[in-house]
Amino acid sequence: MHFFYYLHGKLHCEDVDLVRVAEKFGTPTYVYSAGTILDHLTRLNGALATLDHLICYAVKANSNRSILKLLADAGAGFDIVSGGELFRVLAAGGDPAKCTFAGVGKSPEEIEYALELGVYSFNIESESELEHIDRIAGAKNLRAPIALRANPDVDPHTHEYISTGSRENKFGVALGQLPAAYERAAEKRNIDIIGVQMHIGSQITEAAPFANAIKKLAPIVRELKSKYPIKFFSIGGGMGIIYRRALESGLGKWWHDHGGETSAFSIRDYADAIVPPLRELNLRILVEPGRFLVGNAGVLLARVSCIKKSGAKKFAIVDAGMNDLIRPALYHSYHEIVPVKETRSERESKIDIVGPVCESGDFFALDREMPELHEGDLLAIMSAGAYGFVMASNYNSRRLPSEVLVRGDKFALIRQRQTWEDLASGEVEASLL
Repeated sequence: MHFFYYLHGKLHCEDVDLVRVAEKFGTPTYVYSAGTILDHLTRLNGALATLDHLICYAVKANSNRSILKLLADAGAGFDIVSGGELFRVLAAGGDPAKCTFAGVGKSPEEIEYALELGVYSFNIESESELEHIDRIAGAKNLRAPIALRANPDVDPHTHEYISTGSRENKFGVALGQLPAAYERAAEKRNIDIIGVQMHIGSQITEAAPFANAIKKLAPIVRELKSKYPIKFFSIGGGMGIIYRRALESGLGKWWHDHGGETSAFSIRDYADAIVPPLRELNLRILVEPGRFLVGNAGVLLARVSCIKKSGAKKFAIVDAGMNDLIRPALYHSYHEIVPVKETRSERESKIDIVGPVCESGDFFALDREMPELHEGDLLAIMSAGAYGFVMASNYNSRRLPSEVLVRGDKFALIRQRQTWEDLASGEVEASLL
């Protein structure tokens, strides 16, 4: 579900013509729809309404401070994986007492920072991490609230790089080792056991893997609850979004107005599958979505620099590159790409849409059927709200793009485009003898 649609032949984000955004802030520029993000949060909260629950947005999906403030103001908690993400949440006005701290390699500095601020829970990935946190908490005369992350060994049927809940992955504690790990945690003087956590992967487009993981873990959670003061069960995130046919002419807004869904992932199916077994546990349920809330809420605007023909191949070279949006190069991910000015021509041909970076992997689409493109055309790379800017880099000494937030008929810059001077910021001239 999203609020991108064509009106009078121009692509709009909510009530804002994206041509206006490009004219004011240039390209490449990320544009996010506040209405889409809040709509997804509202729908997910509604689906889980019969449970005592908290939605903790996975900050790694999109960590812009304005996005975090939008969610914090709407009552969301946060799933963080670094001290930097915790800093961002605080800068956005978020509550550390509504933050869960995940990740397999938390540093002593990050652990101290989170302890001092009073995060809701540390999601523990290993017994060695448990030892580190106990020792650091003791040195600061504090107690660390923890949940052990269970690895349920469930195949989420997703890309191998974003699968996290099978035995081959680096995450979590195997189910067979979980009871003993909790026994050892209970012996620690500076540890408070308050929960159980799992997360099986990302971009999962069916409810069955979530239901299977909960089914495997529920008996263990009941047993642990009978022994320890467990308050919550976190089922992680990972709900997928639509990337193919992410935009039909006017369809997104029409479906929203008529109560429909265009998502690759059905919230209703998800709730029907997971709510009944979770309700029986009588625990607070934490859900940690990232992509699901923001993925379809963003586009990357790029302009065609030139059209190139080489033998039988045809290329549209745009001013955005793999440094701005790496997903197609890294995962061979599909993003729909549409002209911002709607074309009435039915003539389409295959073309590669590529960037200016000096890598053959710098592409957004290969052999894509597109309407005829020309130099200067403005394009929107859809479904770029998650794992877009947050994975951007300065490779080839390219400046990071700007970011814009839209709400209704208003839009505002939420990150300035880098300057040339920014590229060397922080570098110092070595004084070597």
